[in-house]
Amino acid sequence: MKRNLTLKTAAGAACMTFALMAGAQTTNDSAPSGGSESVGQHVDDATITTKVKAELMGAKNVKSTHIHVKTRKGVVSLTGTVPSAEDRDNAKQVVEGVSGVTSVKNHLKVSSAG
Repeated sequence: MKRNLTLKTAAGAACMTFALMAGAQTTNDSAPSGGSESVGQHVDDATITTKVKAELMGAKNVKSTHIHVKTRKGVVSLTGTVPSAEDRDNAKQVVEGVSGVTSVKNHLKVSSAG
């Protein structure tokens, strides 16, 4: 029951963040925002991160809530811990299926307590 509430809360937050980020999108993709990353690219990366987090939270074949997600130019980096090598592989597979993801850097560690 508590897990369902957590999933609903996370999904709601993800949807809200996605909606806010989509509303903040700009058509001026050439305006720099810290280095060579454009405002549009930053919004796209934030959107991808939100989608990835939502997919991982809802994935029945990934048994961890200790996965951290960062996206840069469509490349998603996963860090954190999972209970098994199978969960690590499943997490990568889930992320690869998310729209906008160009590649995945899977730095997930298998927990020794798993």
